[in-house]
Amino acid sequence: METLNIRSLIKAGFHFGHRSSRWNPAMKPYIFKQRNQIHIIDLMATLRGLIAAGKLTEAIAAKGEAILFVGTKKQGAELVEREAGRCNSPYVAERWPGGLLTNYTTVRKRLDRLVELEEMEETGGIDLYSKKMISRLRREKRKILRNLGGVRKMDRMPGLLVIVDPAQERIAVKEAVKLEIPIVALTDTDGEPSEIDVVVPGNDDSIAAIEIYLSVMADGVLRGTGDKPGGPVGEAVPEAESTEVEEAAAEPDAPAAAEPEQADSGADDSEKAEEATAAAEEATAAAEEETAAPEVEPESAGSGPEEGEESP
Repeated sequence: METLNIRSLIKAGFHFGHRSSRWNPAMKPYIFKQRNQIHIIDLMATLRGLIAAGKLTEAIAAKGEAILFVGTKKQGAELVEREAGRCNSPYVAERWPGGLLTNYTTVRKRLDRLVELEEMEETGGIDLYSKKMISRLRREKRKILRNLGGVRKMDRMPGLLVIVDPAQERIAVKEAVKLEIPIVALTDTDGEPSEIDVVVPGNDDSIAAIEIYLSVMADGVLRGTGDKPGGPVGEAVPEAESTEVEEAAAEPDAPAAAEPEQADSGADDSEKAEEATAAAEEATAAAEEETAAPEVEPESAGSGPEEGEESP
């Protein structure tokens, strides 16, 4: 990703939280305001979280440690697989196999069994069995591939978990916390930030938001492994301008319509994304009338907040 700024986050629908009735009070530091019973997320906190998460991912990848991508929700599963594959990292996109971290020895045994089954097919050894047994063996292979195919090359414990929606991946979070493995997570207003090392507050139901988040994490891995030239994570806008953009994003009468009952309704995700984009364009236009401040390099993201304020 070439640029990363407040406007791009608005267009992706990063700022839409859940309904205020479903929020976790621990997420209050990451919430800008409430509008039409929908929480609006502080995008400056999101931007700082993305930059901090990208740097942490890069640092851990530079040590040669594995980065495990986790995201099993429908909106993000395909993106998790794509971005993890782009940076050659293990991933879990179907469902979290219980004990993947805390019972890793058993998981490795199942992966060894997968290798054995594949060798039987390649050498023709499987043809020595009856048709019923061949069908059973192939079904076993498909099941292992579905559940563990993304981690088959993970020959050691990961040094970091990159998670989409820790509220849904609570088992993965618990296992990582137990083993003291650091966690980076895209966390909505119903999440629990106390268990996350680097919180990236944002809409975890928006496909565009998930794509930006995972792209930044994958780029961090590539920079850490030396497969991608070093460079900024993105571009940040001054805090004064971002505040005006956030206010503009919260002002239209349509935030609730733009993300209609984000988690409670069964509205189609693509329809949500289109409505969020329409509201974001209106917000951006309003903000541009108020300010024309130039964008600066991401190093200013650390100095954007007032002195003494720390990144999450």
